[in-house]
Amino acid sequence: MVIKSKIYKYLAFTFIFSSVFGITVYSFLSTRHQAILKTKLLYTFGLVDSNWKVEKEQNEYKMHSPTFLIDAIYKSMEGPKSSRYIQLSQENDLLWITGFEVSAIDAQTNEPISKDFICHTNVDLNDVNYYTQWHLENRIGKQYPRLTSLSNGFEKYKYPEGFGIPIKGNEYLFITSQALNHNYPSIFKKIKHEILISHEKYDGSQKPLLSKTVYIQLPYNKNNPFEEPLDPGTNQCIPVETKNHSYMDKEGNMLSGHWVIPKGKNTYRSNISEQLDLKDSLSLHFSAIHVHPFATSIALYDRTAQKNVFRSPISNYKNKTGLLEVTPFSSQEGVWLYKNHDYELVLEVDNTSATQQDMMGSMFLFFYDKELDEAIQQNTL
Repeated sequence: MVIKSKIYKYLAFTFIFSSVFGITVYSFLSTRHQAILKTKLLYTFGLVDSNWKVEKEQNEYKMHSPTFLIDAIYKSMEGPKSSRYIQLSQENDLLWITGFEVSAIDAQTNEPISKDFICHTNVDLNDVNYYTQWHLENRIGKQYPRLTSLSNGFEKYKYPEGFGIPIKGNEYLFITSQALNHNYPSIFKKIKHEILISHEKYDGSQKPLLSKTVYIQLPYNKNNPFEEPLDPGTNQCIPVETKNHSYMDKEGNMLSGHWVIPKGKNTYRSNISEQLDLKDSLSLHFSAIHVHPFATSIALYDRTAQKNVFRSPISNYKNKTGLLEVTPFSSQEGVWLYKNHDYELVLEVDNTSATQQDMMGSMFLFFYDKELDEAIQQNTL
């Protein structure tokens, strides 16, 4: 009995010590890493639904994400998330993706709920497989293979009539969806994301689009990145963190794509000519835009011509934090971007809150892809 008593005491001590140690370590994690760990545990122990549910119809691929538990404030890029690979069909037929949509639903009832709980939904492709089948291997690895992104305020879109993304039905896409909560500190709610991908069969008339990702990168002091205040004339930033969305330019300067904005109105500019990497002039037909709350507009600016290619107005809620609507650029006719011109993104913000906020500004620019169009027509003759 004495031995058993000692064993029980040892086990109790081990349990208490481990619990205290785990809670202490957990408390020092960032909100984003707490959400990752918490979601992993909830899925592992079956406390919430961890499965993706898929429904395929003739011209629509619908899926429901696993359950996301909203139990705290989760700002942009901090909330629970889940990922999976999908195939629009099991066939090798050429399909045309015409649009995307994401909505938030109640995990129990599947009824629509506020879009306040949508952070973003990313769609990535395997550029090695995608471009190899069209013998365009020179494109592989030239940029991060993200096709597009939906986010708060920009939850759905369709490409201009007659345009879209060509893809074989059995080609893999990688989907990541993440939850958001800016406004409800006292909450315990289970939600899901419903994601729709619209597509149609290729009939020889549709025009393919090429996606190019551009985003604002602002310099920061690599030796003391969080030092304040900043000189407003330097275009420098305070990064949210230096591990993610942090880049180095050719001169060794550190840049951040996720930065802190002070209270009030500010304008941020970033040259994107290197990101565009225009080898030839291209016709632009659509833009998918990602910004954070308190952004008021974002523009693609032609520095050579000294005018906007387009400017997208952005509206925020007045009585809570969140984006009401982000307006994309969309044109069936298209507008030209020239290889010998210099371009930048210009983001305007108005932080009307009482504290600093985080910000990003990026675009997925969709150009008519003449080279891919010719490769598809040759392959389908």
